[in-house]
Amino acid sequence: MDVLGYVGLGFSVALEPLNLLFCFVGVLIGTLVGVLPGLGPVAAVAFLLSVTFKMAPATGIIMLAGIYYGAMYGGSTTSILVNIPGETASVVTCLDGYQMARQGRAGPALGISAFGSFIAGTLGVVGLMFLAPLLGQAALKFGPPEFFALTFTGLTLVSYLSQAPLTKSLIMAVLGLSVGSVGMDPVSGEERFTQGLLTLRDGFGLVPVAMGMFGIAEVLENLGETARRNVYETAIKGLLPNLRDWKDSFWPIVRGSVMGFFLGILPGPGPVIASFASYATEKRLSRHPEKFGTGAIEGVAGPESANNSATAGSFIPLLSLGIPTSGIMALFMGALMIHGIQPGPLFIRNYPELFWGVVASMYVGNAMLLILNLPLIGLWVRVLKIPYAILFPLIFLFCLIGVYSLNGNVAEIFIMVGFGIAGFLLRKAGFEGAPFLLAMVLGPIMESSLRQSLIISHGSFSIFFTRPISGALILLSCASLITPLILPRKNGNKD
Repeated sequence: MDVLGYVGLGFSVALEPLNLLFCFVGVLIGTLVGVLPGLGPVAAVAFLLSVTFKMAPATGIIMLAGIYYGAMYGGSTTSILVNIPGETASVVTCLDGYQMARQGRAGPALGISAFGSFIAGTLGVVGLMFLAPLLGQAALKFGPPEFFALTFTGLTLVSYLSQAPLTKSLIMAVLGLSVGSVGMDPVSGEERFTQGLLTLRDGFGLVPVAMGMFGIAEVLENLGETARRNVYETAIKGLLPNLRDWKDSFWPIVRGSVMGFFLGILPGPGPVIASFASYATEKRLSRHPEKFGTGAIEGVAGPESANNSATAGSFIPLLSLGIPTSGIMALFMGALMIHGIQPGPLFIRNYPELFWGVVASMYVGNAMLLILNLPLIGLWVRVLKIPYAILFPLIFLFCLIGVYSLNGNVAEIFIMVGFGIAGFLLRKAGFEGAPFLLAMVLGPIMESSLRQSLIISHGSFSIFFTRPISGALILLSCASLITPLILPRKNGNKD
């Protein structure tokens, strides 16, 4: 079957009434999540992960994907109107978006954000459609040494690119590997660190841990925030950008789309890095860089395009290699594994209707978001005024119901609450949850690949360096760990 045939298969799946409904539900929830400051897509996907257990795999992933890229759309609304990023990737949009609103140009800022996001999201899906199958075919040549090196590289690069200090990121990664090792030994079948508890025989569940680390911890952290939101009160007019706005925004949208897509493939917080990189690029290329920070529309169009394109790019390593490159991609991997589906080199060949259905749903979802975002701006402004004291009990209740409904196990509720309290305390101490969750998911894959490689080589570690791909990846990992240790010394010598 050629590409057009697969695209047709994808749309036949995406346009099924049930899938279409849950695509709409996903992008609507995602936009709401992006609008509400403090509730990011990771927490939202963690909340709804248990809901997908009762759905068909395609329906569940379509909904979760809609939440992810929908949150990127919604995050711009609070950045422009409230000067508070609804999502981390929208931090840069505050710089010029809020200044445009103060100058009475909130409409064009919101409009170019929506159109730029739609264009970038569509281009990103096109890239996903062509690049993921090619990478999946190349990955068929991977053996246990390459998969160990790949997981090791993903883990070290995420720790390196994390916003927290490298030492703290590595500590969280080690803790995640430790938690991931609880349960049955993958080779011998013996129990490890279960303390005789039946619940831990299969290890800590991804859903209760993720809901605790991101959902409950997010609620506890936001309850401690006392800052009051000052919502932009002036009537919002002129949502359609004029010709001058389009002229100034065209190339920033194109550059942001391409840059965001390829940065999204890399391990780490892709949309965040992409939006910052796009803003820096546009400021450097501009004939009037002094306008940035005072209401330049290029400073909204570029970053918003980049972060939406990056969401499509971040699916490529997961679906074609089976390697999640961020905390939220680890949750998507968990959602697939709940249904007994292992993402990796054979995923596209074995589950073509699932892969192409999700890709086609992204086209449909981006169109839905463009239609939703512009008319519903007034509604999102009202949502911003809801006190968090009303929202947090509902969020907490949904977490409890979601975890219990998965297996009917009360013990998992205590696990969720325990990890929630631990996650909150770790956040206060400056530790991030993404390296922990990623290490917990990658740990079993890394361990199995390591032990299989050593069995093949009769206990010799040289197998990781005599094979070109694994050797290059391990050297890249070592460089990412050593570089932060060397750079401070150079800076210190200069001082």
